[in-house]
Amino acid sequence: MFRRDVQNLSDVLNRCLRQNGLETPLLQHRLVNAWDEVVGKGIAAYTSDKFIKNQTLFVKISNPALRADLSMMKTQLVRRLNNYVGSMVIADIKIY
Repeated sequence: MFRRDVQNLSDVLNRCLRQNGLETPLLQHRLVNAWDEVVGKGIAAYTSDKFIKNQTLFVKISNPALRADLSMMKTQLVRRLNNYVGSMVIADIKIY
């Protein structure tokens, strides 16, 4: 008899994504989509544009008071968003 090399499907998919350079864009997409869930619906209602560039999440907040409050919580938000995704995707947040 021959021995089969059985592998977990998630391991195979992760390896394929990594080899084809698609792992980082997928994690970035998940992190941007996680913003609403991590910060809550109240803050998400004031959020309009979100994108990642050079490991920095840029978020547009329309309320100036909320913008100031979130600016003081940057490190906590970075940690919570990275934990939600399960990987170190961003290092900073710029709120404008």
